[in-house]
Amino acid sequence: MHGRVKVRTTEEERERKKKEHALKVRAYRAAMGRILKKRDAGELDDEMLGLTVQILHRNPDVTTLWNIRRECVLEKIKQLSEAEAESNKSDEVQAEAGAEEKPAAPEDKLQSVYGQELNVTEQCLMVNPKSYNAWHHRCWTLEQNPQADWQREVQLCNKYLKYDERNFHTWDFRRFVTAKAAVPAEQELDFCTEKIKVNFSNYSSWHHRSLLLPTLYPNEQRDRPMSEEKLQQELEMVLTAAFTDPNDSSAWFYQRWLLGGGAQADQAPKVVAFRMGVTGAVIAFKKPCPDFEQLKVELSSNEDSWQLQSWQPADSRRTTWKNQTPIDYQKDRSYSLKLSEQEIKLLPLPTGDGAFYFVPPHAASSCSKELLDELQTQLQSCFDLLEYEPDSKWTLLTSALLMRAIDATANHERSLEHLVELEKVDALRKGYYKDLAACWTLELELAKWATSIKFPKRFELTSESALTSLPYGQYLAIADELELSEELKEELGDRLPQTFAELKLQE
Repeated sequence: MHGRVKVRTTEEERERKKKEHALKVRAYRAAMGRILKKRDAGELDDEMLGLTVQILHRNPDVTTLWNIRRECVLEKIKQLSEAEAESNKSDEVQAEAGAEEKPAAPEDKLQSVYGQELNVTEQCLMVNPKSYNAWHHRCWTLEQNPQADWQREVQLCNKYLKYDERNFHTWDFRRFVTAKAAVPAEQELDFCTEKIKVNFSNYSSWHHRSLLLPTLYPNEQRDRPMSEEKLQQELEMVLTAAFTDPNDSSAWFYQRWLLGGGAQADQAPKVVAFRMGVTGAVIAFKKPCPDFEQLKVELSSNEDSWQLQSWQPADSRRTTWKNQTPIDYQKDRSYSLKLSEQEIKLLPLPTGDGAFYFVPPHAASSCSKELLDELQTQLQSCFDLLEYEPDSKWTLLTSALLMRAIDATANHERSLEHLVELEKVDALRKGYYKDLAACWTLELELAKWATSIKFPKRFELTSESALTSLPYGQYLAIADELELSEELKEELGDRLPQTFAELKLQE
């Protein structure tokens, strides 16, 4: 037995760890007790900073301690500011007395305070590179310092992204510091490209890229994320990434964004449907508009104009609003609606008892021959891959999206077939694919409704066999009648959208 290393038994090891944990808890409680006692006494001094560091170096995610450190820093800034004011007065007195000696400026001490906080965050990030609190405190410290070295922070991001190129905390911080350092967007785009070349599976880098491209290559029509020429190049690049590893989702997600319609979210609420008559008006938005009653809504006709006030929400999501104030509508006049940055020309109803406006969701975007050829090439590549990997969920979904980008109407049935297949391949997300199928179905039905002879009075849902939901319900607020199956009505219950006939003022 002599000369052999004694190996602890499982029970001994468990007991040792238990004792170590008890000691750490005891030390933590003692330090926290001392910190809170000093805070109650208003002692925001160097000792307080030292006590907080002892805990933060082991656990950087104690929010209370970072808040206390900020209180200490603000107190130091206040004291140094007061000292500087006193120093200025002293300089004036010494100048009058002819003294040559000048006291040291407090600016160096102030920079030392900021530097200490930055060092603390760096040490904490070595413990946990994904600590929300440490990153937030670093941002706060830099914003407090009018002489912050933003270029140094950019280099620090480069360093951290070499350790972990997918740390989204670092990418968020990078967006913050590059904006402060005025780093050119072209330079940032090149940085993204290099990171993607190193590792295609980098969600954060693809996301960062998606924020830069609409600014560098804007699309004036706003029906594409960027200019068509650059969009074509991006599609070619992302296809290479996606096919390198078909099971990795990062490139597929980016490609899905490329196939979307719109560079960025609309700042102003976008009207998608409006109808008015002598008994009132109803308005529907693309997205929820909870503060609509605070906006100015103006109705104009020829040289006359007046405000429509007293709006009330017509659904729980606040995408639809109603106004039950009588309107002096005259069928021999033309009307327009003004809201925020939008001015909408209203069309008269065929019956002559009101006016309306309607734009279907996701109307087809224009597409150049070059871009269309690229989309068809990518679709064929997806079909080829599905022959070898028929259960590749990302390829199934992307091919369906490509078909809709090429011709949503002509490829509608086939794209739905892909969603049905996805329900089998990716059963855990079956509900998502059903909702997506409902969205695509309603987009087609609403587009057909806008060209039918029954528009806008009556909406008939002809394709409803697989529908368990009714997306875009706010678009139906201008209809008088909804022709839906009893099964769908029962499924929707209270979520069934109200029609104009149901919302208007009672006679």
